[in-house]
Amino acid sequence: MMPLILNTPDPMLKVRVMTAKDYSNKALKTLHRAGVLHVEESEELKPVDREAIERERGEVAELLTAIEDILAYIPKGERVPLGEGIEVIYTRPFDEIDSEVRLLCTKLSNMHHRAAKLNEEIKDLTAISRYLGPLGQQADIRLGDLCFSGAYLFSRAFALPREVYETTYSKLKIYLLGSIATTVENEIVLHVIAKLEDQEIIESTIKDNGGKILRLPEDNLTLREFMAAAESKIHGLEEELTKLNGEIEDKTRENLERLVLLREALSAENERLSVLEKACEAKYVTLIEGWIPEASVEDTIAEIKEDIDYVFMDTRKPEQVEEPPTKLKNPTGFKPFQVIVNLFGTPNYREWDPTPIIAYSFAFFFGLMLGDVVYAALIILLTRFGLRFFVDDPESEGFKLFQRLLYTSAGVALVIGLLTGAYLGDFYQFFGIESLALAEKVKFLLGDCMSFIVFSLIIGLIHVNLAHVLAFVRGIKEKQKGVALGKIGLFALQVSAIPWVLHAILDVDIPLLNAQAYSILLYIMILSIVLIVASSVMQKGTLIGGIFWLFDIAGLLGDVLSYCRLAGVGLATFYLAWCFNMMATSLSEMLPVGIARLVGGTLIAILILLIGHVINLLLSTISCFVHSLRLCFVEFLSKFYGGDGREYSPFRLKIKASTLVREKT
Repeated sequence: MMPLILNTPDPMLKVRVMTAKDYSNKALKTLHRAGVLHVEESEELKPVDREAIERERGEVAELLTAIEDILAYIPKGERVPLGEGIEVIYTRPFDEIDSEVRLLCTKLSNMHHRAAKLNEEIKDLTAISRYLGPLGQQADIRLGDLCFSGAYLFSRAFALPREVYETTYSKLKIYLLGSIATTVENEIVLHVIAKLEDQEIIESTIKDNGGKILRLPEDNLTLREFMAAAESKIHGLEEELTKLNGEIEDKTRENLERLVLLREALSAENERLSVLEKACEAKYVTLIEGWIPEASVEDTIAEIKEDIDYVFMDTRKPEQVEEPPTKLKNPTGFKPFQVIVNLFGTPNYREWDPTPIIAYSFAFFFGLMLGDVVYAALIILLTRFGLRFFVDDPESEGFKLFQRLLYTSAGVALVIGLLTGAYLGDFYQFFGIESLALAEKVKFLLGDCMSFIVFSLIIGLIHVNLAHVLAFVRGIKEKQKGVALGKIGLFALQVSAIPWVLHAILDVDIPLLNAQAYSILLYIMILSIVLIVASSVMQKGTLIGGIFWLFDIAGLLGDVLSYCRLAGVGLATFYLAWCFNMMATSLSEMLPVGIARLVGGTLIAILILLIGHVINLLLSTISCFVHSLRLCFVEFLSKFYGGDGREYSPFRLKIKASTLVREKT
């Protein structure tokens, strides 16, 4: 949504570009051509920079492992055509590659986990069946009896290497109450029954001689029943695993080309980082540091990676203690009025940009004070064709913005002139025309002194209070309790004081308000003053705050009254033009009737009109511009706007259609 009142600067990211010294010139030229990096003084290369490279290498290795795990399901020897896609992926920001790889891997992760679980289950069942099969041929014992612990006895099944069996058994037989042994390939499966008090000695002896305790299933089956069930279960699990592996292979093939491209791009990234990591050990690294608009980071990283083989770029959001430069992002129609805002001060990175509201305010104030069709048209023509002769470089961006500012402001003046019918004042009356106003009510409003003054005061009341509202919101946002409290007091004071003063001093009653209501308003006024005093004390301290609250109230009144200049300059512009028109008529009529009046009177009238209106045009243009600036700066921006920021000035290659050989003196 387009900002209509306030805007915010473009989000910025801190960027550190590290490259081998051999590539430093190329990196600078690429950044110069990209034209988005606001260069800052670089800090000394620290160990943390190498840690950042090592950390990214670790992330790259992790992603490569994830891809290799997926590609393991593709038969060996299969080839995939790559085309030219690697460079496209390689030049993308690493965060994007990371996200894409993880997204692709996540789709298959559940299937992989299920396959791994099935494979482990098959291996466990196969291994335990291998040991228990021969044992079941000698005695069909239940599984629960093979692994039993009671109050006095216990039983266990062990597996021992054949070569140590005799030695180990000779050590154990004095503790055994019963045993069964069977051979399985190069191992001996030994089932023993012994006293519980000897369990620790028996198990430690088995382990010391390279044996292991068999972990048996907790089923209540005999060995032969278990073997039959295990064989069937293994067969079922193998079928399920085969089917699942096929599904994994199909899913992998759907993204095979993309996965291979990502693997190759990550391998190239890993190689690049390894070179930079080695360069960090020596002093062969160039570091360039600065700020880039968040929206330009992706394209910039892609361009730099495409041009430079070995480069590392680290981006992060600004920390609270840092002050990035401010890049304004106003729509085209508001951009010219950035000139006005920057005259006051560049917005801080973390504060509002008031360009939209200044655009409305400045253009309206200028148009209201000028308000003449011919004067407005002349300003537009002079801005287009004459202003360029008073500046050094009429092709500069600043000059073009200033031109557009004057076009807009003069355009508002032209519209107001059409509504009020002001053409060089009342010049049309020379031709016997009574009025050219398109809106008689607007003509009366801006032509009558008192109505124009009242209208100006209403504008001032709205404009000043809008500034206080913004200051109130900023106070809440920044947790400045004193500011917020003072603004509440000012708002309440205006709501209560205006009707009370009209009633008590001017004897003007407001409809729907009775005597009791005016008494309540008086109490609200007193409470409002208390809030203002408390706010002043909180912000400035007891001594100074106890005095300066008077200036807060007087300042509000003075700020609103200051808008009377709208009526003053507007009426002066019209009546000065009217005076020159009247002088031209009066002086020409002082000549004798006849040829002398016809010729001489006409020349005198033209001369007076020409000189008078040129003077009025110059005075009006300067007055309207200066007083509009004052109302925007002193009465409005000073309430809530700091303007202590730094303008975004990127390191860029400026391409001009033409340039000055020597500047004008």
